[in-house]
Amino acid sequence: MDASDLRVFEAVARLGGMSRAAEALHTVQSNVTARIRALEASLGVVLFERHSRGTDLTDAGRRLLPYAQRVAALLAEAAQAARDDGRPAGSLTIGSLETTVALRLSHRLAAFARAHPAVDLVLRTGTTCELLDEVLAGRLDGAFVCGPVEHPELTAETMFQEELAVIGPPGLGDLGDIGDARIVVLRSGCSYRQRLEEVLARRGIPAPRRLEFGTIEALIGCAAAGLGITLLPITLVGTAVREGRVAALRLPPEESLVATVFVRRIDRYASSALAAFLDTMRAEEMAQAAD
Repeated sequence: MDASDLRVFEAVARLGGMSRAAEALHTVQSNVTARIRALEASLGVVLFERHSRGTDLTDAGRRLLPYAQRVAALLAEAAQAARDDGRPAGSLTIGSLETTVALRLSHRLAAFARAHPAVDLVLRTGTTCELLDEVLAGRLDGAFVCGPVEHPELTAETMFQEELAVIGPPGLGDLGDIGDARIVVLRSGCSYRQRLEEVLARRGIPAPRRLEFGTIEALIGCAAAGLGITLLPITLVGTAVREGRVAALRLPPEESLVATVFVRRIDRYASSALAAFLDTMRAEEMAQAAD
């Protein structure tokens, strides 16, 4: 078994069939089939169940897959390191909370793109849980998530500080006034959702029923319409508060202040593109703090 065998195995597992893997690998199906049979023979196990629709991993195949993925990621990282001459270039895939994109990243990303046009930057949004999983799996070079984050395979750097507030319909004066209102949240894994449930629990308020939406705009709109309450950075809803569309209930600092941290794998190569990206984020934050 060698790296090329694992590359073929990973392609078949990912694409669900020998012919699809052959097309992706720019070879013929018979070659892929022969490589998989040879790999199975060398390991003494069956890796795939064959059927008319393609292939499914066996238990042995599922155990092997994470190692194949790690080898593929390591080889790609090695090639990236060899080509990195100190000038930021190539691909850079960053993850972020939607609130962080809306509040903090727009002008910073524009500044980075202007300064480093040779970098192909990709930005993906998600919840804290989703982004942590993507960083750990090596599919993201790093991500902005809600802190604190303590994980033996990750390093975390505090980048921004946000003040969260409970957002509800106009006239909401106290959390005791929510009555039968629901909590309006993003999908499971959203750190703000978890914090709101904790805020209510500490006040002895039974957990209300939830309404889940996919965007911040939907959360604010539902709160304005009286469908429920949500928890968001107060600066994100400043305009809606000033216009009287929603009410914002401030919380004590121990409940309201939250750090946004940038996480990345400790063992992953930090490219010149990533170093330049982080330098831009830090410089922009220092400039804003000085204003």
